[in-house]
Amino acid sequence: MPPRRTTTKGFARTASLLNAKIRKASESRGFAQSRLLTNWAEVVGEDAAAMSRPVEVSYGRGGMGATLTLLTTGANAPLLEMQKEQLRTRVNAVYGYNAIARVRVTQTAATGFSEGRVAFEHAPKKTQRAPDPALRARATETTAPIGDESLRDALARLGENILNKHNR
Repeated sequence: MPPRRTTTKGFARTASLLNAKIRKASESRGFAQSRLLTNWAEVVGEDAAAMSRPVEVSYGRGGMGATLTLLTTGANAPLLEMQKEQLRTRVNAVYGYNAIARVRVTQTAATGFSEGRVAFEHAPKKTQRAPDPALRARATETTAPIGDESLRDALARLGENILNKHNR
């Protein structure tokens, strides 16, 4: 049987080239599962991922019961403190056993103090629907008797917003 011809012609996928380096870098920070870092939003949920990042997994002297350190801003720290047990359960589900015994919340900016900004993404903005022309006409018709033009326009916008809110 003739030898099988390769279809990649000597090229390798980037993921296969970088897997070993990513694993080595993540293991140096204590992350045995790089999936915890790469899929953080899937592991803990969108809300918790928007306000936190895993920083380190540190093991105690006996090697049992690691501590997961999460990075967050000061305003979000109390929210994460209340969710610590849920986060620990979800992270241990990724490891497949009770690898994480404690979750520690740190309130420091990931970018450092000199830059003055935090590296967390903001929640996606809600998309606004196009205004309904019928509701706009109804609000304009209702405010038509008002003599002051700027007051009439302001009340028409307010009425349109109220009608749109009730219409949903």
